[in-house]
Amino acid sequence: MAAGEAGAGRGAVEVVPVDSRALWRAFHDLPANLYKADPHWVAPLRLERRLHFSPAHNPFFKHARAAFWLARRDGVPVGRITAQIDELHLRQHGDATGHFGFIEAIDDAEVFAALLATAERWLADNGMRRVLGPVSFSMWDEPGLLVDGFDSPPNVMMGHALPYYQQRIAALGYAPAQDLLAYSYDNHAPLPDKLGRLVERARQKRDFVFRPIAADRRRQTADIAAIRDVLNDAWAENWGFVPITEAEVADIAVMFRYLLEPDALVIAEYAGEVAGVGMMLPNLNELIADLGGKLLPFGFLKLYWRLKTHRARSGRLALLGVRRKWWDSPMGAIMALMIIEQAKASNFARCVRTAELSWILDSNVRIKAVLAEVGATVSKRYRIYEKTLG
Repeated sequence: MAAGEAGAGRGAVEVVPVDSRALWRAFHDLPANLYKADPHWVAPLRLERRLHFSPAHNPFFKHARAAFWLARRDGVPVGRITAQIDELHLRQHGDATGHFGFIEAIDDAEVFAALLATAERWLADNGMRRVLGPVSFSMWDEPGLLVDGFDSPPNVMMGHALPYYQQRIAALGYAPAQDLLAYSYDNHAPLPDKLGRLVERARQKRDFVFRPIAADRRRQTADIAAIRDVLNDAWAENWGFVPITEAEVADIAVMFRYLLEPDALVIAEYAGEVAGVGMMLPNLNELIADLGGKLLPFGFLKLYWRLKTHRARSGRLALLGVRRKWWDSPMGAIMALMIIEQAKASNFARCVRTAELSWILDSNVRIKAVLAEVGATVSKRYRIYEKTLG
């Protein structure tokens, strides 16, 4: 079923819990049917998606609970949605807010209404008075709905959507709560002269050290703890912030061991203190775009070979954090620039032509000003909606 088709017939929409192997297969297969005419959609690896939705493998479920539904008409899958309640969010904000996520559906008002009503009812029955979404699953995963920038594929760990989604969601009483921005950046462009001189003077006069994550396990454990501390400090005042847990940071470390080179993560030390962190990821979507989400029978071999022999031509600066005590001083902006420059010089990033810096809160005036100074431009816009329940 292609996007925009109303289904095999005009029977009533039924929304059923995803509680069997067959329904899970339909849940994960639905996007491929919806996006078959979209040249920019990249099928996620099915094995990775199954692990991501598994409470046994995803540390998100250590502090959250979720429900999953599939919408059908005349027996044909036409939509899907999740709802989740994150105890860390409730502890941080005390706002009785739950989330919906992973929404996908044909262009049909009845289907969207049935999906969102089901998620809202589950959240309200569990004591929530407000809903935010889409957040899939958390702010550390793939938050927001693509509302501008449909003309290019998503970067690694960023979402994609069909243009009509935003109209269908807004029509059901959802208002914009926050926009998230993705910036495009020429990875080979030098800093403007003024900024370049500031960075060079800082390198010469300040006690800075930039290094990759430690290779041996004992030191790596200490680095992981320091990275978590920096991120939770740097992002603490951001809209929608939820602390990243030790288990979630450890998950990132596993990715480094198997997929990335150590210098993809930059640890910035100032006067012996870990003061900032940045992470530049190769755009793995380039390497999996033709696999159709399948690792078997030959997809795994293709991906392994590409990881070992190919260089992605695009990348994503997926994490950037500087401790809050530096924010109100020029050194904070200079440190952020230095981390970006160091990430650009990593082994794989030297082959990268364009980098995406994402995501950035639209309300984050400070970092937006820094990105404007270095010539980065907004390439995609994602939106998180809100609605009062009851």
